[in-house]
Amino acid sequence: MFRDMRRFGVAGLAVGALAACDFDVTNPGPTDDAFLDRPEAHQAVANGAARMLFDALNEVAYTTSAVTRETFPAGSTSSFGFSNNQQAGLLLYDDEHIAGGWNSGHQSRYIGESGFLRFAETHEGGNAGYRPGVEAALYAAYASRLIGENWCEAAVDGGAIITRTAMLQRAEEWFTTAIDAAGSTASLATQKTAAIAGRAAVRVQLGNWSGALSDAAQVPTSFVFYARYEDAEQGQYNRTYFAGADQPYRAVTVWNTVYQGYYTSSQDPRTPWTDTGLLGDAAVQLVGNTRVPFYRQLKFAERGSDIRLSSGYEMRLIEAEKKLMDGDIAGSMAILNARRTELGLDPWAPATLAEAWANFKRERGIELWLEGRRLADLKRWKDTNTAGSLDPLEAPGSATSYLNAGQTLCYPIPKAEREANPNIPLQP
Repeated sequence: MFRDMRRFGVAGLAVGALAACDFDVTNPGPTDDAFLDRPEAHQAVANGAARMLFDALNEVAYTTSAVTRETFPAGSTSSFGFSNNQQAGLLLYDDEHIAGGWNSGHQSRYIGESGFLRFAETHEGGNAGYRPGVEAALYAAYASRLIGENWCEAAVDGGAIITRTAMLQRAEEWFTTAIDAAGSTASLATQKTAAIAGRAAVRVQLGNWSGALSDAAQVPTSFVFYARYEDAEQGQYNRTYFAGADQPYRAVTVWNTVYQGYYTSSQDPRTPWTDTGLLGDAAVQLVGNTRVPFYRQLKFAERGSDIRLSSGYEMRLIEAEKKLMDGDIAGSMAILNARRTELGLDPWAPATLAEAWANFKRERGIELWLEGRRLADLKRWKDTNTAGSLDPLEAPGSATSYLNAGQTLCYPIPKAEREANPNIPLQP
């Protein structure tokens, strides 16, 4: 109403000007669907799939860091903190903190999948060697990987519940689609390598070790592919950084985690943090309603810090893990220690297979710290009864971890989805 009144006032003062100028402002509303068929819109669609994936990873990486004790809660339960259940290691379906990653992840998946199919019909030549098509498939695949790795089960486009295995298989199929679409196009080599690396990680989760090793071997150790964040607006900040940046939040700390002591003794550049001399946001219920030291993580040093989606170092971890599965301690440690030597760190020197597995689990946690990958690893190792103990600071039921003995290692389908989707029970 105010806009209309202002417009009429201008008209009363300058009637003659209306012949030359139109002061009406019209909300264009939703983009017309036909516009998305135009090639000039295709890259924007692929970018939209990427943006929603980055949002989903931002939520998941931050929330799961507390559940896996990659970080420790520093008191806040606000939008940039952790709920009391998450602080204790529990992910519950009716916890309002957990829906964001689900929603953004599925938006990314849908935009990418539907975009790829649309481009195939509307772009001359289809998606072969076509950057928007390859990227749409790639980000749809990463979104399905994120959901498959971190949710106990899933549902697609309002359908019935499917298993996390089915979701991971969907990711594998879309990574393959991206690889095939990229083909031998030189300008798409980065996207193709990312798809191969992403598929290798999915195949590990599916237990397809021969496929995972085949993919991993194609990825150079120096390769890195990132989810991108920006410092222009809060919604695009790196959430882990911003929640522990001191101003305005001290919601998360490295205090009382494995990485606190490990970095102190090793100075490993992959796990940096600093003692600010301050206390966290508020009293932490887990530790007797007291405030805990605020040790700020430094892996992400600014609001626009990126998060890795795939890397060559992760591929080497896949190769090292399979060697341990085959009982090859020396071969596995040679891979891990090549990385540690490169960083000037002491090598792992396990005396037994169980100790080697413990070293491996620790090394994988160090390499992928705060990247939203730990929850799936812990679940996979638990489900397969893999040898090698966890540190007491991250072990559920431990007096020092403060994690509930029934620690939740995957998200349930959130309450909002259950209420909106008639094919899913209202409660787990």
